[in-house]
Amino acid sequence: MICGTMPSTFSITALPMRMTDPGQPHPFFVGRVVVIATMHRKEEAIAPLVEAHLGARPQVPQNFDTDRFGTFTGDIQRPHAPRATARLKAAAALDHTGETLAIASEGSFGPHPQIPFLACDRELVLLLDRRHQLEIVGEYLSTDTNYRHQTIRDLEAALAFAQAVGFPSHGLVVKPQGSGAGPWLKGIVSEAQLVEAVTTALRQAPQGEVWLETDMRALYNPTRMGVIALATQQLIATLRRHCPQCQYPGFALVQELPGLPCSLCGSPTLLTQTQVYQCQHCQHQHHQPPADHPISADPAHCPYCNP
Repeated sequence: MICGTMPSTFSITALPMRMTDPGQPHPFFVGRVVVIATMHRKEEAIAPLVEAHLGARPQVPQNFDTDRFGTFTGDIQRPHAPRATARLKAAAALDHTGETLAIASEGSFGPHPQIPFLACDRELVLLLDRRHQLEIVGEYLSTDTNYRHQTIRDLEAALAFAQAVGFPSHGLVVKPQGSGAGPWLKGIVSEAQLVEAVTTALRQAPQGEVWLETDMRALYNPTRMGVIALATQQLIATLRRHCPQCQYPGFALVQELPGLPCSLCGSPTLLTQTQVYQCQHCQHQHHQPPADHPISADPAHCPYCNP
């Protein structure tokens, strides 16, 4: 989502936004090759939706390394924010293939922004269209994730951790801890592999401690693959919103303005009163209240009624 100050050359309207017929893909995309920038089988989540709703032909580039943009295990640092990283992946895929349309995704894992004791998976899927100078994103935040990590000292603890995180359908990563310890052992998807990896890592670890974590790469994490599909659906929903002025796809939510009035005293609250949608092609804007939103806020959210 793009937020912040808008250009001075835009118009504001309260007219309804145009949604395309779900059975009619936008002509910008029909018949074109869309490169899916992945080496971790993300096309399994993205390609069927793109083909069905955009009318484009998915293609996965050969010999394309996305690990150079950062890895979850931190052996290669991700220097950029998720959206910038996805943009770099998509651009690199277009340079690699010579095509003009690409999709890339990027995930982030950690505490939920509102519920810190819950782990969450935030997935971003970005479409880059060089022919029409478009960059559109879909995002999805989910608490449906097995993201976990733990330091263990014996095989019994490793097996208990594995059972708790959905192993072996979900892969694991093992690394001995300490200076000079051995390399990461990734993509562990069987008990025999886990026993061997943990036994080896315990033997190599100077302090007898081994770092164990869930493998969050999409091909080893079907739960994450499902969230990527949900983010792709959000991308498609955004692409189906056309600018009411120039008809470009991707009429996107760019800002949420607070100020929903308190139902008791009428004072503005921090809850969203207005959503702002904008076309990145002609900068046209549309202001509307959030869908299925009350016309006033509960006094519990009011800084005067509930200081």
